[in-house]
Amino acid sequence: MGKVVMSASVSVDGFIAAENDDPGPIFEWLVSGDVPLDDSGVLKVSQASYDHTRPYWDEIGVTIAGRHVFDITDGWDGTPPSGVDHAVIVTHRPAPEGWDPQAPFHFVDGIEAAAAKARELAGDRTVEVAAGDVGGQMLAAGLVDEVRMDVAPVVFGSGKRYFGSIRGQHLLEDPNVVIQGNRVLHLRYRVRR
Repeated sequence: MGKVVMSASVSVDGFIAAENDDPGPIFEWLVSGDVPLDDSGVLKVSQASYDHTRPYWDEIGVTIAGRHVFDITDGWDGTPPSGVDHAVIVTHRPAPEGWDPQAPFHFVDGIEAAAAKARELAGDRTVEVAAGDVGGQMLAAGLVDEVRMDVAPVVFGSGKRYFGSIRGQHLLEDPNVVIQGNRVLHLRYRVRR
């Protein structure tokens, strides 16, 4: 079974977007280099960011996200992000009306159901959990093995928190990866058990 990794780009003060869901400049690092990160021709990063990010993207089998992220991205037009095979959406609502039932999206009610479905679909590949409310809930429930942060040099002051509305203290190990790219600091922490 693969590991479960909570991941997102984040401001230095811990926000993944402004209150209105605008991520502002936290994704500048994805277009601030000259090394293509994917086949889109849009994402170009530094060599250091490529060497850190591309292998990680290649190991992801499933992404777990909340319904809010699904809705504001228009369901990624029916294709999971970053070349991922499947997306598991945590929601109390059914799939949108007219949604293609053959699209590799799975709508589940609750984080435990999401973790179980994602592990089933991912096999020995990594399950990625989008940071925010769902990611924070999964961390609090002990379902996350690792936290990855792509820290952008911006201070939001307020907005959507990386760990959502998580309560209580949760310990991480010392960072086992610290990599500087253009407009980003990549960090990786194992969750202390």
